[in-house]
Amino acid sequence: MANRGGFSSRLGFIAAAAGSAVGLGNIWGFPYEVGQGGGAAFVVMYLIFCFILCYPVMVTEIAIGRKTEKNPVGAFNALGFKKWSFVGKLGILSGFLILSFYNVIAGWAFGYIFEMASGNFGIAEQFGEFVKDIFKVGAYGLLFMATTAYVVSKGVSGGIEKAAKFLMPTLIVMILALVVYSLTLPNAVEGLKFYLIPDFSEINAEVVTNALGQAFFSLSLGMGALITYGSYVNKKENIVSAAAFITLADVGIAVIAGMMIFPLIGFMSGGTMEGVGSGPALIFVTLPQIFGTIGGTLGAIAGTVFFVLLCFAALTSTVSLLEVPVAYVVDEKKVKRKRAVWLVAGLIYLIGIPSLLGNGYSDFFSNFITYPGAESATDFLSFIANVANDSFLPLGGCLIVFFAAHVWKKHNLDEELANGSPNYKGSFVQKYLHFAISYLAPTILAFIFIITVLKTYFGVNLF
Repeated sequence: MANRGGFSSRLGFIAAAAGSAVGLGNIWGFPYEVGQGGGAAFVVMYLIFCFILCYPVMVTEIAIGRKTEKNPVGAFNALGFKKWSFVGKLGILSGFLILSFYNVIAGWAFGYIFEMASGNFGIAEQFGEFVKDIFKVGAYGLLFMATTAYVVSKGVSGGIEKAAKFLMPTLIVMILALVVYSLTLPNAVEGLKFYLIPDFSEINAEVVTNALGQAFFSLSLGMGALITYGSYVNKKENIVSAAAFITLADVGIAVIAGMMIFPLIGFMSGGTMEGVGSGPALIFVTLPQIFGTIGGTLGAIAGTVFFVLLCFAALTSTVSLLEVPVAYVVDEKKVKRKRAVWLVAGLIYLIGIPSLLGNGYSDFFSNFITYPGAESATDFLSFIANVANDSFLPLGGCLIVFFAAHVWKKHNLDEELANGSPNYKGSFVQKYLHFAISYLAPTILAFIFIITVLKTYFGVNLF
């Protein structure tokens, strides 16, 4: 542990792990998924999945990491199951791919800070042209990747933990400030009704699968990030309670982010809630229009603060996404941390160039693949998101919990979890974790993986 570094405190670990979970998935992805999923009904499903399904996966990943003090590949090797190291490799590949397109979106958000600060609310109507300006948004993405690499290069306690302790409280303060402001606007209550009062007739198979996907992605599960962070955790840390705090932090910030955004949409739509299902454009088109409607200095300040907030949230996640392959290179290839960081960051940025080009600049990457049964082609960024987010993450989570329950065995997991948690053995949490990782989680995750693959890549909708 001394050579690899580690978190210096319980707060540092929780802040960093919560930061890994809190990101674009909460503030960019969650609101539009709620809009497409019918509002509060989606929120209910999301909350259920976070606590009954994702929490056991999180505890398992952190425990494997702490037990072995290794990266996701080295962890399976250290436990004596080298044939299972492919699960770790799948996780590293997932994080690699996710960061390649995530950084592109973070670059858009970074660029919007300057647009809002200058009062250019017309950027909402020019979003298509903005993302096609690959040299400008590519430079923003490069700056964002460099910032991420700088934080990771400083090590676990001096970089990741230190940044998380500053970014997370600042993020929460900014969200709460915008919540208070948005609630003062006309028709804000209509947005809250849509968001907080569920219509369970909206729940169908697609809403359920999307809610699970959102929960899994937002909590950084299935990609080895929490195995990696777990490897830096002190043996005296209570993993069971720490994972609960991390889950609560992620869910809490996602829910509060909704309370910030949906009143704004209620204001913009005059209470009709039109446009809530407009996809990713909700953040980059609809919200700038709202800030433009507010207008003047106040609109510019609100818009700037929002996109600074979005970048802070993105940074807490890009740091953890980069740390996963860096830890692998440092542990397994014996490369010094700083060199590993900049090499890996540079490679990921290059791999992300097709995602940068696939938003209208290049016809090839903008119409990269047409799935069977699809009405139109899918761009490269969306294709990578389909592969990494929608396919690899549930598969990785399924394999991790199956491994812990049936290969490594539950009693070994119990021994690790009992370190720092003397009341764990014999508790309800232990019994539930046994049930969840043995049957519930692998069954549901395998099912979600199968129906997602069939629907996305083959046009077969089982429902």
